[in-house]
Amino acid sequence: MAAAEAVVTVRLVRSFEHRNFKPVVFRGVSLDQTVQDFIQLVRDDIATRLGLPPPFKKHTYDTMKIIHQAYGSKTNELVMSLEDDDKLILQYGQTLRAAGVANETEVAFFRGEDYGLYKANPKTTW
Repeated sequence: MAAAEAVVTVRLVRSFEHRNFKPVVFRGVSLDQTVQDFIQLVRDDIATRLGLPPPFKKHTYDTMKIIHQAYGSKTNELVMSLEDDDKLILQYGQTLRAAGVANETEVAFFRGEDYGLYKANPKTTW
């Protein structure tokens, strides 16, 4: 694997309140592509991925946030941390490398509006 390619786990977050998420692994990800290109690649892949339930395929994801870096500490939150949005949310126009994505990084892919509502009132339901 070239140095510019990485394994990135994308956690598809459908619901923060119900802790409804599904991890999907992407191999050979170019860290020199833009965040927008990676988001489009993930959207295209999940639309046709076998074994992924339809609710995850049809959800309108639009935002990515770094959850965990290799050899780093993990949060106690089951879905993802609600802190450090300014550093961890991937910004359009940046490359993945510039946004802080490296080999074996785990990122959450979710709907920004849902995240804002959950962050304002972080309650979970079973």
